[in-house]
Amino acid sequence: MNDLTPPPPALGCRTSPVLKQRGQREVFCGLTGIIWLHRKIQDAFFLVVGSRTCAHLLQSAAGVMIFAEPRFGTAILEEGDLAGLNDAHKELDREVARLLSRRPDIRQLFLVGSCPSEVIKLDLSRAAERLTKEFAPKVRVLEYSGSGIETTFTQGEDACLASMVPVLPETDARELLVVGALPDVVEDQMLGLLDDMGIGPVRVLPARNIDAEMGIGKNTVYALTQPFLSDTHAALERRGAKHIQAPFPLGEEGTTAWLAAVAKEFGVDRALFDRVTEAPRRRARQAVAAAAETLNGKTVFFFPDSQLEIPLARFLARECGMTPLEVGSPYIHDALHGPDLDLLPEGPQISEGQDVDLQLERCRELRPDLTVCGLGLANPLEAEGLSTKWAIELVFTPVHFYEQAGDLAALFARPIRRKSTLNHGESSSDPLFAEARA
Repeated sequence: MNDLTPPPPALGCRTSPVLKQRGQREVFCGLTGIIWLHRKIQDAFFLVVGSRTCAHLLQSAAGVMIFAEPRFGTAILEEGDLAGLNDAHKELDREVARLLSRRPDIRQLFLVGSCPSEVIKLDLSRAAERLTKEFAPKVRVLEYSGSGIETTFTQGEDACLASMVPVLPETDARELLVVGALPDVVEDQMLGLLDDMGIGPVRVLPARNIDAEMGIGKNTVYALTQPFLSDTHAALERRGAKHIQAPFPLGEEGTTAWLAAVAKEFGVDRALFDRVTEAPRRRARQAVAAAAETLNGKTVFFFPDSQLEIPLARFLARECGMTPLEVGSPYIHDALHGPDLDLLPEGPQISEGQDVDLQLERCRELRPDLTVCGLGLANPLEAEGLSTKWAIELVFTPVHFYEQAGDLAALFARPIRRKSTLNHGESSSDPLFAEARA
């Protein structure tokens, strides 16, 4: 198959100087990844070992009472536990035994630390090994950290998937492993496209249940759908799997480049690739074009939040006509972000990490048409007359692959339309106002 990677701009951003800052951060806690992971992995339970503060965070983030949602909860550490006065391991064993006796449907149990082990006085890795021996083979017990001290917003998913890789069985089969949690409808669309090209067998991590056939070996090739999976990437490489580097499947161009990289690895004929992708590519371009009328010529500033910032900036610059002024990301990993940086036209300041006060100063000075940031910054910036988009929406909304490309562009267009409508003094009964406010 001929190379279908989009032609890069004359000068991309892969070799651009990166502004690295370490200071006060404004990011969500990695525990919030549980909100989408517990829906994706259907036979799993996520038991957060932490304080009442962590329980309140999950309650607020999920919009439900703890244990009212069927597959996550919190084992609350009391003052005596934190002071080392109680045997926390014995107490955890009792809570796990009680949970599993009441919930026989649980096949995978994730112990999620809300703080470093030095804080909670509990070694969860040792606890997971002990509990696995006790409850295997019916239940697999794994652990990872979702601590806001050790992880940023989306790194909770990365830590979760990385914890699964070492326990997957060995295989010599040549298989494609697609890595990253996607909404079921999006995953099904992706699998349909790959199947129509004759690519298979295809495995997905995370699988929807533990019984899905999946192994890792030197003949495994894998493609990432999320740009924040650096630890999972490293774990797969340690198992001997081969990474297919590609731009991430956001927008028509990114999706085509991602599929083309996979198709090239599996020797798919160019005519077959074009036949399979022609119709969805056309629909994606048309859907993006509708929102691009609003976005074209506008400027955008990204605060670091989800690690989606670089592929999103590439999408907005190349498909929507926007001009990124600064593209901040919590971490930049060349093997993951490099292909998107190649395509991102030279010009924006690329920044890694954050000193939030200094970054706010740069944003205020540049006065972008749109600022993508966390919840804590959005309202103050709106009060200063800047249009904002909550970064968290870009994680919780289906945005990957062709059929979601128009929805992705619309997420950025709505705040700009809203501001335009308000500036023109439209009545709240006007249909455009209602759409802009959505």
